[in-house]
Amino acid sequence: MLVAGVGSALAWTSPVLPQLYAEDSWLPITANEGSWISSLLAVGAIAGAFPSGSMADKMGRKKSLLLLSVPFLLSWGIIVVSTEVKLLYIARFIAGMGVGAGCVVGPTYISEIAEVSTRGTLGALFQLFLTLGIFLAFVLGSVLNYTTFAIVCAGIIVAFLATFYWMPESPVWLVTQRRKQDATVALAAFRGQDYDPNQELNEMQRALDECSGKKPTIGDMAKDPVTRKSMIASFGMMFFQQASGVNAVIFYTVTIFQAAGSSMAPEVASIVVSLVQLVMSGVAALIVDRAGRKPLLMLSTSVMSASLIALGYYFKQKDSGSDVSSLGWLPLVSLIVFMVAFSIGLGPVPWMLMGELFSSETKAVASSYAVMLNWFMVFVVTKTFPTMNSELGIDMTFWIFAVIMAGATAYTHVLVPETKGKTYQQILRELQGETIDLPVKSAA
Repeated sequence: MLVAGVGSALAWTSPVLPQLYAEDSWLPITANEGSWISSLLAVGAIAGAFPSGSMADKMGRKKSLLLLSVPFLLSWGIIVVSTEVKLLYIARFIAGMGVGAGCVVGPTYISEIAEVSTRGTLGALFQLFLTLGIFLAFVLGSVLNYTTFAIVCAGIIVAFLATFYWMPESPVWLVTQRRKQDATVALAAFRGQDYDPNQELNEMQRALDECSGKKPTIGDMAKDPVTRKSMIASFGMMFFQQASGVNAVIFYTVTIFQAAGSSMAPEVASIVVSLVQLVMSGVAALIVDRAGRKPLLMLSTSVMSASLIALGYYFKQKDSGSDVSSLGWLPLVSLIVFMVAFSIGLGPVPWMLMGELFSSETKAVASSYAVMLNWFMVFVVTKTFPTMNSELGIDMTFWIFAVIMAGATAYTHVLVPETKGKTYQQILRELQGETIDLPVKSAA
């Protein structure tokens, strides 16, 4: 539910900004002010991501996640009572702090409670609930007034508190705290009472012993050849995830359809796009442990590149004065294809890689920096998107994103390892250059 809250905070601007831009708005804003309202969430996310890894190591994953309800509830409260743009700036920055920290601690918690065979599926649920929050924001924002919309979004966080409070702590973190008995109880809750946790606990303990209590810095990690390869793969995909322009599309979905002059109402079109994204995120959760991370990434980025080219073509024809009445379907179809491709690969997989490529002693530090990079790119893209549209043209803007996605396909092929069905020890050996032979499952 917290991740759904993150999604609703992300997409809040899409239905709300057009209302604030309207001439009869109760709080009229300029385009520049609107871009700050959108992008300040990303700035807050950078600030929230930095200390969250250390917080999760000291307080535990569960307590850290519960604590994140505070910035979300505070931000929605400020939004409800806002009477000037500056208060919206503050609210979005505070919400961003919760978003950034949640994007670090959430995937870490998921990767540490999951079995190897289901790690991909559970990891994809992060993206699924993110898109659920985005979909709810688009739907609710189209039918509710400004104040009620914010109150309902706050209710999502309250629902998270009521449900997650009963979840066990991460067994991995409990082992690091020498609380083996508590870790045994947590594993029984996650795996079932008939599960024998001894082998899994021994693996956790062995990994902890190998760490020797080390707390490496980002500089130390960059000097280690194996960890450096993990950083290149994880950080690179975090960069490409946002350099695709996906959050610009989410933040400005209604605005894009207004500019396109689509035959479908912009608010309806945005709901359709988010619904497709939600459904395909569910599909990704079902196939990611079968298809593998690397093939999905390459398919995702190449298809996204093609859909961005098509979207740029539409706006090129429209802006040149050509009759585009017969192409009224193209913006919707292009964005749907874009979201489908994003949802099965570039959306969920980078979050999985962040939890899979790093050891227990480097995961917190690496995750914090990976999320900071991710949200720095969100800020850059969402802040510059309106300027790129006005200075370069919306067609050229989408074509730039298309070229970046083509580069992401090549980057994935060369530098991203396959992690499907592998323990961290197997992934580590592969990064060291060894050949890993996974056991072949016999047919049922």
